[in-house]
Amino acid sequence: MKMKKGGVRKISGKSIREAAKLVLGGGVIVYPTDTVYGLGCDPMNELAARRVFAIKGRGGKPVPVLCDSLESASRLVRFSGRARQLAKDYWPGALTIVLPLRAELPELIHQGSGTLGVRVPNSRSCLELISACGGHLIGTSANRSRKPACRTAQEAIQSIGEEVDLILDGGILSEKESTVVKVSENRVEILRSGAVTVANLPQRTLRR
Repeated sequence: MKMKKGGVRKISGKSIREAAKLVLGGGVIVYPTDTVYGLGCDPMNELAARRVFAIKGRGGKPVPVLCDSLESASRLVRFSGRARQLAKDYWPGALTIVLPLRAELPELIHQGSGTLGVRVPNSRSCLELISACGGHLIGTSANRSRKPACRTAQEAIQSIGEEVDLILDGGILSEKESTVVKVSENRVEILRSGAVTVANLPQRTLRR
């Protein structure tokens, strides 16, 4: 049964199944990852994605997609040899890899860039949720744009709770947001420093 907006469930097998049912039905949820709380929906559902952007107040910036495996990620983006090696070295974990799109996704998600950030998180419950949602789940942070990421369900409730269909409470999360790298053929560039350190790569600073 669909909960009222802002409803909270402790994360469990039952609540994960409930959350997945909402996502597959076009809903928007907040859920714990291995880093910070995520705001998610089915990345194939344009109407749901529009809700995510409206909730965040996010305009003109792509959102990443969390995947339950390298194989699932490979259905969305094209992996070069270097990108595949990074994935094998750092996944599951806090490294988001931006790669050329291969799947047809709503343009809103990638903002017409032709690329998409993908990641396999290092959290058993999060992976279980993603798998129940079909292997892919939008994974932008559960906060208003330009506001701090949420590390507890209570923070997410205060930030955006009334606008989502369900919040999964996974306790206190202590990691930084993921490191983001862009791979073009075999050239790797760090776009955002974060929870993992990728050595010997060029860096540039992006406006948040």
